[in-house]
Amino acid sequence: MTVILDGVSVRSRGEVWLADVNLDLSPGMTTLIGPMTAGKTTLMRVAAGLLTPDAGRVLVDGEDVTRMSVRKRSVAFVYQQFINYPSLTVYENIASPLRLDPRFRRDGVDRRVREVAELMGIENLLKRRPAELSGGQQQRTAIARALARPVDLLLLDEPLANLDFKLREQLRADLKSMFVGSPGVVLYATADPAEALTFAAPTVVLGEGRVRHVGDVADMYARPPTLAVAATLSDPPLNVLPGVVRDGRVEVLGSRGEQDGEQEVVLGVRPHQVTIGQGRPGALELPAEIRIAEVTGSATFLHLLLQGGRHLVAHLPGTQRFTPGETTRAYVDPAHVLVFDKDGRLAGTSAAEVGRHG
Repeated sequence: MTVILDGVSVRSRGEVWLADVNLDLSPGMTTLIGPMTAGKTTLMRVAAGLLTPDAGRVLVDGEDVTRMSVRKRSVAFVYQQFINYPSLTVYENIASPLRLDPRFRRDGVDRRVREVAELMGIENLLKRRPAELSGGQQQRTAIARALARPVDLLLLDEPLANLDFKLREQLRADLKSMFVGSPGVVLYATADPAEALTFAAPTVVLGEGRVRHVGDVADMYARPPTLAVAATLSDPPLNVLPGVVRDGRVEVLGSRGEQDGEQEVVLGVRPHQVTIGQGRPGALELPAEIRIAEVTGSATFLHLLLQGGRHLVAHLPGTQRFTPGETTRAYVDPAHVLVFDKDGRLAGTSAAEVGRHG
């Protein structure tokens, strides 16, 4: 079972929503990650047959289904915003696609409904109607209905985004194990880097309607091929600073401009790699002014203003107190700096690596 998007493009009101997308989706789970305006939902609607592209084809096992009605396809779709039949109970919502499938007899329908209801943690809600459920319970019902019947293509568009943290963590693990070895294609869209890394599935990075990269998500995180991929896989957002390679070393560029004999680069610094007050020998030292300290309980996000007007965010463990307006020093280990050329292509995963070749 394969699903191929061949040169797919979508335009609307003069805007490009998808631009020459080429994807080859194999059985099992593939993660689709990108920010809100990346085009994830548009891509999934094209794959499902809900939207006809302006150019390109959709092939299922080699057959061109680009203009085939979604009703004739073996596909299920779960949106971020739950969709259920309001007049049906939870049980009947889940059972509705099974009753149309000749592979399921009456006892098979009941067994499968109860299996997926238990997986979603809603087995005690089967007699209720959607209006009697919380938002999270309604979303779990929608997911259960999509999972109930085996399909060739299962599309999940940020299905856990509206669930509480603990349930989201639990369902991630359950869904990951469920899709291992699946004979059908499962495409799971998310904007959350932690979710993509947790699933550890083949991953497509999408941005501005274009495929940025396809590959192993852990490899992409460790060695992102471009600045755009690094930013997509960073949460909190990646710190981006101007820099130069000088005398075999990478330095952060302050308020002065680039000088003769220096190679201009862009530095990507993940917030958890920033320390405050002291750093390891050889660390990049950045004088800074404290602007805001956001305390979440388990972590403190410190917003800093660097010389030259650049901003830097540090992700610090635990609850830490700082006074806005005070000066401090931020440190970054050169071994943990991502270095990109001025066109955004990876030059090295550490300052030392770039320095050796600079």
